[in-house]
Amino acid sequence: MTSSAARTALDLTADLPLPALEDFYRDLHRHPELSKSEYRTAAKLAEGLHAAGYETAEGVGGTGVVGVLRNGEGPTVLLRGDMDALPVAEETGLPYASETPGVMHACGHDLHVTWLTGAASALAAGRDSWSGTLLVVGQPAEETGEGAAAMVNDGLYERFPRPDVLLAQHAAPGPTGLYAHSPGLIMSASTDVDIVVHGVGGHGSRPEATVDPVVTAAYIVTRLQTVVSRELAAREPAVLTVGKIEAGTRHNIIPSEAHIAINLRTQSADVRDRMLAAIRRIAAGECTAAGCPREPTVTVGSSFPVTVNDMDTDRRVAAVHGEVFGAGAVLDFGPVMGSEDFPFLAEGGLPYSYWFVTSTPAEVWDAAAGGDLMQQLAAVPSNHSPQFAPDLATVGPGVRTLVSGALEMLSVR
Repeated sequence: MTSSAARTALDLTADLPLPALEDFYRDLHRHPELSKSEYRTAAKLAEGLHAAGYETAEGVGGTGVVGVLRNGEGPTVLLRGDMDALPVAEETGLPYASETPGVMHACGHDLHVTWLTGAASALAAGRDSWSGTLLVVGQPAEETGEGAAAMVNDGLYERFPRPDVLLAQHAAPGPTGLYAHSPGLIMSASTDVDIVVHGVGGHGSRPEATVDPVVTAAYIVTRLQTVVSRELAAREPAVLTVGKIEAGTRHNIIPSEAHIAINLRTQSADVRDRMLAAIRRIAAGECTAAGCPREPTVTVGSSFPVTVNDMDTDRRVAAVHGEVFGAGAVLDFGPVMGSEDFPFLAEGGLPYSYWFVTSTPAEVWDAAAGGDLMQQLAAVPSNHSPQFAPDLATVGPGVRTLVSGALEMLSVR
C-alpha cells in the first residue's frame, strides 16, 4: 500500500517542466562559480524561489540564499542544496561545458541547485496538499567546508524558522536510478594538515653545505604511508592522502623550506587523534634524522565533521523513496570516505537525512570496464574528475526525491 506522502509526491511531480529545468541546469553548468563567489548562481536560485512564492533572502553567510514558505500548522522542513564549483579545468566535451577557464561544476552542485529549484516550485504549487513550513537553503562554500557554518553564524535560525528536520542529497557515480541511504554514519570526517619542513638552503652544486628539505619531505611522505597500513586496525577505516608537495624555485637552488599538504578521512575522533599524533611524530623524527635546524611546523587546518543520519528520519525517507521509485532502487552501501559540511546546519543535534542519487549516463556506465558494481564504479568519472558529467535524465528523479522526502516529514492532507 502506497503512503499518502508517496502518492502526493507522484501527483506533484507528474508534470514537471523538465525542458525548463534542464535548460536551467545547463546554464548553471556553463557558469560555475568558486566557493564564496556564487553570486550569479545564488541570484538564479533566489529568482526561482521568489517566483514560486517564497519569502526570499540573499547574502546569508556570504552568498547563501534562504527561501521560506509558510503553509499553516505543521513541521518545519529544511531542504538544502550547495552551490559552489571547483578549480578544475573541464574535459567533458559537453556542448554546455564551462565557459569559465579553470573552473567547473565537477561535483554536481549545479544539479543540486536544479533539484532544489524544481522541488521548491513543485511543493509551492501543491501547497493545498500539505501543511507546515519549508525552509529552502542554497548553501555556498561546501567544497571549502565554510558555507554551512557561515550561514548558521549569520543568524540562519534566528532570522528564519528553526527546522524540525533537514534533508539533503548528492549526485554520485553509479548507474542512474539508484538512491543510496545509510541510517547512521554515511560520510566521514575530513581534516587538513600542513607541514613545513625547515632546512638550510644553498647552491645545488654544494648539497653538503645545506640541509635539503626536499629530501626530508620525500622521506616524510613515504613514511606517512605506513600510518594507515601499520598503525590502524583493519576495522578502523581511514585514508591519508598527500595532496600537494611544494618546494624550490630553480633547478640549481636547494630551498630552505618544503611544504606538504595532507588530507585525512576518518570515522571516529579517536582514529583522527591517533593519526594526527603519528603525523607529528613522523615529521619530527625525519627532520631530526636529517639534521634540520628546527622542528617542522605542523598545522591542523579546516575540517568537516562526520555525517551521521538520524536513523528514524533516514529510514522514513528511504521508505518513501522505495515507494516512489521501487524497492530495488533504494540501497545501503554503507558509509563512504567522502565528507560534507552539511552537519553544521544541524546545529544543536537537529535530525537529518542525507542520501546519494546515482547519475552516470547509461552509455558511460555500460562501457565501463569491470565485472561487478565496484569495478565499474572505479572505472567511471567520479566527483571532482574533469570528466564528471551527470546524466540529464536525473533532473526529474532528483526533484522527486526531495519532494517525496519533504512530504514524508510535512503534514500531508
